[in-house]
Amino acid sequence: MEVMEMSSGLSEEARDKLEGFIVKTMAEAHVPGLSIALVKDGEVVYARGFGARNLEKNVPATPNTLYGVGSCTKSFTALAIMQLVEEGRLDLEDPVGKYVPLKLGMKEKPIRIHHLLTHSSGIPSLGVAVILITRMTGREEHWIPMSSLEDFLRHLNGASGEVAAEPGERFFYFNSGYTLLGEVVERVSGMRYEEYVRERILKPLRMNRSTFLKEEFEKDPDTMTAYWKEKDGSLTPTVHPFHKFIYAPGGLLSSVMELTNYLTMNINGGVFEG
Repeated sequence: MEVMEMSSGLSEEARDKLEGFIVKTMAEAHVPGLSIALVKDGEVVYARGFGARNLEKNVPATPNTLYGVGSCTKSFTALAIMQLVEEGRLDLEDPVGKYVPLKLGMKEKPIRIHHLLTHSSGIPSLGVAVILITRMTGREEHWIPMSSLEDFLRHLNGASGEVAAEPGERFFYFNSGYTLLGEVVERVSGMRYEEYVRERILKPLRMNRSTFLKEEFEKDPDTMTAYWKEKDGSLTPTVHPFHKFIYAPGGLLSSVMELTNYLTMNINGGVFEG
């Protein structure tokens, strides 16, 4: 469905106020392009792209432009975990070590599935996402092996001195916890994480263009160009980082139009077009 602009559900005054705020904020923050959609009573009442999805070619953003949705992906990972919980295939109280050889944490109080979901494992960020993103975009090279699950687990298990609290006591945003949850999804379901999310979540929601995969993203005709914002505010084109360890914590690419289906499902208590 090709949607360039939709605003039938907003008054002219409300639309002008919203669009004025967006344009002003984009200019102040040096945002090259964005897309937005508003949902009311299960219907999309406003959708529009602003700015450019590619500055060099001056290609406009649309409501169908695919963007990296970042940590919104974590909600898809949490949904995958909860589907498996509802099916009785795992339990929120299960120690993470039941599924992956995680030694990090306290033996007498193991990190459990629900601790990773709620960022309450007691482990602060260990920088895996930064290592991978800066390496893959060519911004900086961190000489830390991170090409296999063994490398990833070695990095985590070697950081025992970084444990800052007992599980459940404090909140520390922990990207790698969601990488671990993605691995749990794979081991319990017998499917690759990205395959599970596609078959069990994206397809039922008709999010058919949403993807984790570089080859699918590059074939799509309406995609964003990734940029680094330099210290002076200028923008430098770069590549979007695709890596297995980024998938579950932040690797989904989607459009606001497809995400409205996901939003509607959540608003309706898990029901979509039912």
